[in-house]
Amino acid sequence: MPDQPDTSPQPDTSPVEVVRSRPSVLVPLACFAASVVAAIALTVVYAVGGQVQLEGALLAVALGGIGAGIISWAKRFMPDDLATEDRASPASAQGKADDVMSQLAGPAEEVGRRNVLGTALAVALGGLGLAALLPLRSLGPRPGRGLKTTAYGNGTVRVVDEAGNPVGIDRLAVNSILTVFPEGHTTDEDAQTVLIRVPPGSLDLRPDREGWTVEGYIAYSKVCTHAGCPVGLYEEVSAQLLCPCHQSTFDVLDGAEPVFGPAARPLPQLPLGVDDEGMIVATGDFSAPVGPGFWDRDR
Repeated sequence: MPDQPDTSPQPDTSPVEVVRSRPSVLVPLACFAASVVAAIALTVVYAVGGQVQLEGALLAVALGGIGAGIISWAKRFMPDDLATEDRASPASAQGKADDVMSQLAGPAEEVGRRNVLGTALAVALGGLGLAALLPLRSLGPRPGRGLKTTAYGNGTVRVVDEAGNPVGIDRLAVNSILTVFPEGHTTDEDAQTVLIRVPPGSLDLRPDREGWTVEGYIAYSKVCTHAGCPVGLYEEVSAQLLCPCHQSTFDVLDGAEPVFGPAARPLPQLPLGVDDEGMIVATGDFSAPVGPGFWDRDR
């Protein structure tokens, strides 16, 4: 029987052209631009005094613009569709090289668009970062050394009582106590000081502080090193200062070292002297930052 021609359908081996629908490059650009404008507006609103609802809306636009732009960008350059084709002969057809060279011109244009989008994204993130820095203003000025020094650190300063009167060398009797301040700073809570006059020769101080007392006068910070309460109770017989809040007790004759209670640090000592008029002066600041635990203290 003679062979009959094969009339069955043959598979199509020609390359499959996949047409992808991509959003315009203008879409992510518009999103990033909206984010930049919102970030600038947020900066202006915050700088002129702020308005909570408007700030929230602008922040949403700034963040949403970046997110929408990234999503649109991803859909354009990273399609999620699946394309398949049959493997054709590896041999190059006539003029194939020319076709390849003409197709290579397309990716260069895409790379240029990606650079534009990358720049736009960087600008949007920069604008948002600038707006995010502004709330730091609400934290107030940097403390600098304000937490470590008091008004006594301005040089030789007279000590005065609560009424602002200078304290003379004959003001206190032995075993008496007085709350004093640096002259001109009677409202500074960190500078409040207990001035005590003890019997001459009874002090047992460190060698480097032997010149910090005058005629039995010794001074310590009144701010407790445990919780910041005022240490204002003096027990004459034992020569001890007592904090009424948690009963921390400090030895006046031995550098105000804690001898009882939760306080772990001695009260900072104030160096004293006498001026030409017989008035007691502070010759420097306290021996350590006053008050309870400090972030960079050794103890």
